[in-house]
Amino acid sequence: MTTALPAMALRPPADVDGQRIQRADQEPGNWMSHGRTYDEQRFSPLKRVNDANVSKLGVAWTYKLDIDRGVEATPIVVDGVMYTTGAKSIVYALDARTGKPLWKFDPQVQVESLSTGCCDIVNRGVAVWKGRVYVGAFDGRLIALDARNGRKVWEVDTVIDHKKSYTITGAPRIVKGKVLIGNGGAEFGVRGYVTAYDADTGRQAWRFYTVPGDPKNPPENAAMEMALKTWSGNG
Repeated sequence: MTTALPAMALRPPADVDGQRIQRADQEPGNWMSHGRTYDEQRFSPLKRVNDANVSKLGVAWTYKLDIDRGVEATPIVVDGVMYTTGAKSIVYALDARTGKPLWKFDPQVQVESLSTGCCDIVNRGVAVWKGRVYVGAFDGRLIALDARNGRKVWEVDTVIDHKKSYTITGAPRIVKGKVLIGNGGAEFGVRGYVTAYDADTGRQAWRFYTVPGDPKNPPENAAMEMALKTWSGNG
């Protein structure tokens, strides 16, 4: 499903880079990254809505998501287009003024993977960067979409061991052309890590483990060697 972009979007869709995010306060009507700015304070400098008139707010529009499950995404709004997600990592692009759907992308998360998470099949949103929209699917895929139409550009499998309960529910962050994504599953004993992928190609740039691995194996780096001294157990 694809329709025309709203007339107020004068720039190409999702035309966001690091410099624009750094200058986010100069565009208070946009919300271009997960926490609005790189320090993720989630503070909006807009002033038209305040403690004196907030009680007068009403519904401007609503849009029905496909699945009636948990909704935890922070919508990204860039130049009149809202990019958000619902359950099963489905991505929606909407006209921010009217709620009119522009396109939708369903990553087709397989049913057998939906039981691997602890806390529902939620998704916390997307990242946008230089004309693309990035989403982490529940089953561990990181996917890049064309912001104009929602068509897939590339996808990579971020999961290091499919025998374990790895998922993605978090929103990606993008810094200096690298898409950063972490994997969930600690409730089921998986080893957490954060990986960076090239925003253009999806090629892995680096990976950082957040906890030590199997103590029978040598640590991967000095940080894990130090962390291992504070760790107990066999994995």
